[in-house]
Amino acid sequence: MRKKDILELKRRFKKDHCTFTKMCGCYVNGEKHIILKFREFFLNLEEDEYFKYLEIAKKVLSGTVGNNILELNFPINEEHINEKQISLMQLKNSQLKDDSILDNFYDSIIDNYDYTGNFLILVFHDAYDVMTKTKDNVKIDESEEVYEYVLCAICPVSLSDPGLRYFEKENKIKARIRDWVVEAPTNGFVFPAFVDRSSDVNSIMYYTKNAKDTHPELMENTLGCYSKQTATIQKETFQSIIKDSFSSDEKKADKVFMEIQDNLNTMIDEYNAIYDDDADSEPVSLTKKDIQNLLIESGVSEEITTQIEKSYIDNFGDDLPLAENLIDSKALKANAQRKKEEHLQKQVEILETRLEQVKQETAVDKETAVDKENNFTTEIIEDNEILETDSETDLGIDSEDNNSTTKYDVVLQVKPEKIPQIKSQIIDGQKYIVIPINEDEHTTVNGLDHLI
Repeated sequence: MRKKDILELKRRFKKDHCTFTKMCGCYVNGEKHIILKFREFFLNLEEDEYFKYLEIAKKVLSGTVGNNILELNFPINEEHINEKQISLMQLKNSQLKDDSILDNFYDSIIDNYDYTGNFLILVFHDAYDVMTKTKDNVKIDESEEVYEYVLCAICPVSLSDPGLRYFEKENKIKARIRDWVVEAPTNGFVFPAFVDRSSDVNSIMYYTKNAKDTHPELMENTLGCYSKQTATIQKETFQSIIKDSFSSDEKKADKVFMEIQDNLNTMIDEYNAIYDDDADSEPVSLTKKDIQNLLIESGVSEEITTQIEKSYIDNFGDDLPLAENLIDSKALKANAQRKKEEHLQKQVEILETRLEQVKQETAVDKETAVDKENNFTTEIIEDNEILETDSETDLGIDSEDNNSTTKYDVVLQVKPEKIPQIKSQIIDGQKYIVIPINEDEHTTVNGLDHLI
C-alpha cells in the first residue's frame, strides 16, 4: 500500500470530484442499542451536511501510513472460506441497497467494538473510474478499471460541554442546550484496498486515529483480518524488549538502547543509499539476523542477545516490523547529545591533564633555575675564596691580619672582580705581580692617582 494511492482517493473527496452514490448510518447508544438508522443519496444532501459528511470520509484516509493507516490482510486458507470477507464483498456489491446485509454489518461492529459511549456508524459507497496513466504520470482519457468500494467511519457521539450562550430573540444570556455532537472518526476502513491504483479484495485499508489504541477486536472479529500493530506500538514494544533484558541496570539499558538506535539508523541510511534511485524498492524489514548484528555491534553479550532475539520473534512473529518504524527520534537526539557531552568531557580531561603537566614542568624549570643560580653563586664565592687565598699567599698577605702593613712591603687592595685577573709572572729573572688595567679603570698607589 502506497501513500500516493491513498492521496489519489482522498483528492476526489471534493465537491466537483466526489462520486459517492449512497451513504447509510446507524446511531448506537452507550447500552449498545440502535437508536437510529438512515440511508441517503449523497448528492441530495443539503450543502452544510454534504461537506460535514465529506469531511468525515476524508479523515478515514488521513494520517501516516503504517501508523494511522494500516494494510490488513485476510488469512489465506483454501479449505476455509472467510465469511467476513464474503460479507464485505456482499456489502460492496449491494451498493448499500440491501437492508439485511447492512443490519448484519452494523451488528458485527456493535457486538465487537470495545467502546463505552454513544457512536455513529457511517458507510459510503463509491465507484471510481480509474484513468490510465503513463510512466510520467500523464493521464490518458481511457478507463483502466472501475474501482468500486465501501468506506466505513465510526464516530464517537458525545454531549457538548455545558456553557452560556446569547439568545437573540429574548436578548438574553442563558445556559445553552447541550447537544449530542458527532465527532471525527476514531476508526474506519476502506474495502477493497486501493493498491497500485487497483482493487485488492484480499486486503483492507484500516484507519485508527489513536496509534496506541487500534481496536484489534475490530480487525479480527468484524473484518476477519489478522490484527496489525502500528509503528508506534512496534516502537514501544521494541524498546521494552531491549530494556527489559537489562532490568537490573537501567542506566546500562538506556545506553545500550541508544547505541542500538544509532546503529539501526546507520543501517537504514546505508540501505537507502544503495536503493535511493530504485522507485520500486521496498522498505527494509528488521529480521532476526539484523537484530543479531545490531546487538553485536552495540556490545551486547551473547546471553542477552539470545534472550532479545527470542523475545523479538515472540512479539512480532512473521509480521516483522519495518526498520524505520523502530527508530526513536528522541533516543537518537539523546544519544547524539550524550556523545557530544562525552567528547567535551574527554577534551576537558585532556586539557586538565595537559595543564597539570605544564604546571609540573614549570615547577621543575623554576627549581632547576634556582639550583643553577645557587650553584653559580656558590661557584663564584668558592672561586673568589680560592683567588683571595691564592692572592694573599702570593702577595704575602697575612690572612689573620689584613690591616697590618708592617710585615709586608707591598699591600694590594682591588675590587673582587679583578682578583681572578691577577697573575704572578717572572720577567728577566725578576718576579712581578701583573694586574691588567682596562682603559676605563683607575688606579691608586699609596693614595695617589697613578696614570698608566
